[in-house]
Amino acid sequence: MSAPNPRPPLTIRMHAADNVAIVANDGGLPAGTVLPGGLTLVDRVPQGHKVALVPIAKDAAVLRYNVPIGYALQNIPAGAWVHERMLHMPAARSLADLPRSTAGAWNAEPLEGYTFEGYRNADGSVGTRNILAITTTVQCVAGVVDFAVQRIKEQLLPRYPNVDDVIGLEHSYGCGVAIDAPDAIIPIRTLRNISKNPNFGGEVMVVSLGCEKLQPERLFPPLPNAIEIVAVRAYITGATGTFGTQTASELDVVCLQADKHVGFMSMIDSVLASAVPHLERLNARKRETIPASELVVGVQCGGSDAFSGVTANPAVGFCTDLLVRAGATVMFSETTEVRDAVDQMTARATTPEIADAMAREMAWYDAYLGRGQADRSANTTPGNKAGGLSNIVEKAMGSIIKSGTAPISGVLSPGEKLQHKGLHYAATPASDFICGTLQLAAGMNLHVFTTGRGTPYGLAECPVIKVATRTDLARRWHDLMDVNAGRIADGDATIEDMGWELFHLMLEVASGRKKTWAEHWKLHNALVLFNPAPIT
Repeated sequence: MSAPNPRPPLTIRMHAADNVAIVANDGGLPAGTVLPGGLTLVDRVPQGHKVALVPIAKDAAVLRYNVPIGYALQNIPAGAWVHERMLHMPAARSLADLPRSTAGAWNAEPLEGYTFEGYRNADGSVGTRNILAITTTVQCVAGVVDFAVQRIKEQLLPRYPNVDDVIGLEHSYGCGVAIDAPDAIIPIRTLRNISKNPNFGGEVMVVSLGCEKLQPERLFPPLPNAIEIVAVRAYITGATGTFGTQTASELDVVCLQADKHVGFMSMIDSVLASAVPHLERLNARKRETIPASELVVGVQCGGSDAFSGVTANPAVGFCTDLLVRAGATVMFSETTEVRDAVDQMTARATTPEIADAMAREMAWYDAYLGRGQADRSANTTPGNKAGGLSNIVEKAMGSIIKSGTAPISGVLSPGEKLQHKGLHYAATPASDFICGTLQLAAGMNLHVFTTGRGTPYGLAECPVIKVATRTDLARRWHDLMDVNAGRIADGDATIEDMGWELFHLMLEVASGRKKTWAEHWKLHNALVLFNPAPIT
């Protein structure tokens, strides 16, 4: 028998019309517990899971967020534990006849006077870190690049104290794929745009094998309006020179199959030699005071639970509104996790055309899942369900809250780069690593990641601020979570309090005055390029 819960019974109801609430107490509540309103639990209800507040008849809607998250497969008595095996999931919302730009004017006051210390780039973008990134054209070179990166860190980086890190942009793409298939543009432009992320200071350095399908000239093609188009085969000969309209100082290519390389250490020496001028230029850069409007923030959740939509994601949503009011850029993503809230999204679009673009991205992903004989229901994980989320509809209602209330002013297809400020829907899979990869390609310079079950997720390319949904997780993972949004459920803080706390923490992290736990431990997940094209 479990020990008595030290706190009075606490349940959280998201909307007055809801016929279920979630149990907030650590460890859940046993059968026989009398709730403050007088309802007696007929089942033991785990933390984060739903309890029926009233009798729910078979086939009746189960409401959370005042949205039908499912339909009862049986009569459910008041006080019963309502879990996924009791529910029939609603059909996906049709993409026809969606509301288009109907939310009305957003009358939030501009937020002025907030700044951070960042790095200005020649293209006008701003970095929060000063990193040398080495692009790889194919997985075959990953081991060599990893070895070279370790040598650079040991032998060269101490000479350049203003450079934060040296990383290899490892991925699994580049060969063994249908490189001319229509969808191949997605992984190619993703890697191209990641290589130009603001945190890399405009320095582009490439390591190629030589025989791969994704040749450097295909990854970085000449601009269509180029005055000087010179096809110097640097990736074969090992020479330097002009690459389209980019000079050798802008794009260095080391080809491992070049004749000049005799032995493994010759390859490593070439990579180190190529890195030196990039390190010198990066080291000459200094942080300067920059308006908060230059932040480009990606928001994401992983290992979600029922508290994600109660604590962490609402706090992030409040912070999203603060950022947009400050003139910054925010991306929310994870197509399958917002698919059931598409009508909320299209209603908030600034124009009907943007609403239509959202619907097109949803339709594309519906077709993509259909080709794999899957649908949005495949998203929900065993951990999500253990944390109280019955299905993707319930998960979506908690996920969309991260986007706040601001108008949605842009839509990005996978791998595309941001073109203007404001709140954007960046269409990505919900996979943590693919989503993070695509947000990096879009130009993200700061990342916020909420979690209820817990995940050690991190990115080498960008600071990741981790937000715990529950105090229990924040306490147990005290040296992995940066923010404890569980204080909201505990009654120790409001959503607004946590939103402001996160906003100020972002400015500190962006300035380099504070490191995230992921940076402290160097917890970095590999990039995963979204590749819907055939594998050959």
